Amino acid sequence: MCEGVINVLKPPGMTSHDVVDCLRRLSGQKRVGHTGTLDPAAAGVLLVCLGRATRIAGFLAEENKVYRAELTLGITTDTGDATGQVLEVVSAAGMTWEKVAAALQSFVGDYMQVPPMVSALRVGGRRLYELARAGRTVPRPPRRVRIHRIEAVHTAGWGGNHPRVLVEVECGKGTYVRSLAVDLGARLGCGAHVSFLLRTAVGRFTVAGSHTLEELAGLAARGRLERAVIPIDRALSHLPAIALRPGAVAAVRHGRRLYPPGVARTMSVTEGTVVRLVGPEGLIAVARAEKLDGDRYGFQPVFVL
Repeated sequence: MCEGVINVLKPPGMTSHDVVDCLRRLSGQKRVGHTGTLDPAAAGVLLVCLGRATRIAGFLAEENKVYRAELTLGITTDTGDATGQVLEVVSAAGMTWEKVAAALQSFVGDYMQVPPMVSALRVGGRRLYELARAGRTVPRPPRRVRIHRIEAVHTAGWGGNHPRVLVEVECGKGTYVRSLAVDLGARLGCGAHVSFLLRTAVGRFTVAGSHTLEELAGLAARGRLERAVIPIDRALSHLPAIALRPGAVAAVRHGRRLYPPGVARTMSVTEGTVVRLVGPEGLIAVARAEKLDGDRYGFQPVFVL
């Protein structure tokens, strides 16, 4: 049975749940999940976890994401992207590149972002997109998100009514590029929406290393789907490793806290640092650092392999 993570190239037009259902059929497993919703109209990297790897989805979801987004100025939609109803059309012909570039850079760092109504967040136990489909709009409190960088890659239609800017955005967990486009349009005073969106990376997993659903179906038909599966220990290799002494392995396997005497090699950590606990035969558990006394830390397993 396949167990691990698959880097899937989600095509536009499919929901993330559609991709999960497809992988359930191809793998013959029920325990399948993804690490973060990608809009139906968007394409790109979608990490899908199989078997016990579904328990590490939260650790992968914490990773930064990188997007290529085309932003069209002068057109505002109710979803923030090209799938929505047009709310307003104005001419952005007088917009200067200097003003757009300055506005883009003003979002770098932390800023408070309002999630779109068409999103998978829950309000009152229901997904926002379910409420939107029912014609309801509810208040969404802004959330702090982080934009690490925004770089303009290409521009088109400059001087026309609706110029387009292709940008690369690296952002933290919970950031909506559609909301970023809406906020940019508001800041420029002309409105904007995302006319194209591609997620090129989730952490160290890139679109270059992804697999199309057709490729995965071909592997499954030949009984070789495991060739596309990244083992759990390798999928978590971005986490710092704490080496265990052989005598501490059994206790960790039973979910007990690891104390300093059981650590074979120390490293610098802070309260809450997520680490891998590695024994002589490989990954044993994922744990969080807990301050004990002085400068000593213990490690409480949160997932035991």
